[in-house]
Amino acid sequence: MVHAGIAGYGVYVPYMRIKIPEIAKVWGKDGDKAARGLGVYEKALGAIDEDSATFAVEAGRRAFEHCKLDPARVEAVYVGSESKPYAVKPTASIVAEALGSTPHLTAADFEFACKAGTAGIQACMGLCIAQMIDLGLAIGSDAAQGRPNDALEMTAGAGAAAYVISAKKEEQIATIEKTYSYTTDTPDFWRRSHAEFPMHAGRFTAEPAYFKHVAECAREIMKRTGTKPEDFDYFVPHQPNGKFPVRVAKLLGFTEAQVKPALVTPFIGNTYSAAAMIGLSAILDIAKPGQRILVTSYGSGAGSDGFIITVNDLIDQKRPAKARHFFELINNKTYVDYATYAKHRRKIKSM
Repeated sequence: MVHAGIAGYGVYVPYMRIKIPEIAKVWGKDGDKAARGLGVYEKALGAIDEDSATFAVEAGRRAFEHCKLDPARVEAVYVGSESKPYAVKPTASIVAEALGSTPHLTAADFEFACKAGTAGIQACMGLCIAQMIDLGLAIGSDAAQGRPNDALEMTAGAGAAAYVISAKKEEQIATIEKTYSYTTDTPDFWRRSHAEFPMHAGRFTAEPAYFKHVAECAREIMKRTGTKPEDFDYFVPHQPNGKFPVRVAKLLGFTEAQVKPALVTPFIGNTYSAAAMIGLSAILDIAKPGQRILVTSYGSGAGSDGFIITVNDLIDQKRPAKARHFFELINNKTYVDYATYAKHRRKIKSM
């Protein structure tokens, strides 16, 4: 049986950071308590000339820098985001041209809250396995939005992750053995047309939304493959904050040691469509041949995409330079105050 796999990956996180206590103090809240409660201590934000399209381009460039394949071979580009710069104009076509792809490709923007990027991976997998395309590029990219003084403002981060997908075994650093999705109509988070900030259903977003979908998706993909938590070296769930991933891992029978290396949200915030994909990149930075990874993304609305991935021998030959490892990348940072944050996120409406 032909399996699609990961030929390369790249991550971009903007260099500016704001600490959660800096946000909290503006609204008269206990910042240290807020940070501990969320398990998020600082978050990334884009500069005034950055957006989810520029993030996606840079992540894509790094993915091809890693895999050392020709971007002209790409015949499908899918960009998942809920913060695209244009309401009507694809980000995917911008990315494809910026990366040097030929016009002989299909491209589209995907939207399913925080799992739009992993939906792009699934689409690329299908096209590669069907031999309809040579290479596919799937990107999750967001400059996440949060209304001032809303709980989301404490966690909404910024960043992107890009994955080059191939069905050629000799190009894969990791093989995707199985994918499965679980979807229901659960309206826990939404943003209507012309609304600037999203709304959410508060505590409703936890049990019937995040935990139900992530847990059911993980259980079912393990059931269908005859696997159990101890068969995996790492578990990468979606991470809207620093607490939910650890809790859902424990609920499913995974240990903290299996999930902790993938926890990136405490350092950059919830990057929405990129969150699970950046978490996976942190694991691929350190994974060894033969190790197995279970990834379960989540998008409000609501659904989860699950992937069982086995790391191949090629990963050592194509290991990205240490300077490109996620936890090395995020050390390049500059802290800003709330006023600078509000300026760069365009929250000052007279601008």
